[in-house]
Amino acid sequence: MRRKPRKIDEILEIPTELSTNNPKITIMGFEKVLVENHKGILEYQDYFVRLNTHIGIININGFNLNLEEMNTDDLIITGKIDGIDFESTLDDNEEE
Repeated sequence: MRRKPRKIDEILEIPTELSTNNPKITIMGFEKVLVENHKGILEYQDYFVRLNTHIGIININGFNLNLEEMNTDDLIITGKIDGIDFESTLDDNEEE
């Protein structure tokens, strides 16, 4: 279930990605991607990585992709990044 930011989070200026389960993607050039707040790897190939998140699936496409670092909350993928796309798993009727 998706969590909404609380008023106290806004007052304390806590970043949204910390107060909710929304993923945060940081792209560093064409060769490194940091994904925070993931729920796990669904598929891993040297040309394709699928990640599960609380709001959908993140697909990272490229060449010579390598899982450089991973912990329970974030991971770093390196290689030649060609593109990133998203598959929403939220219902259109679900409130945001």
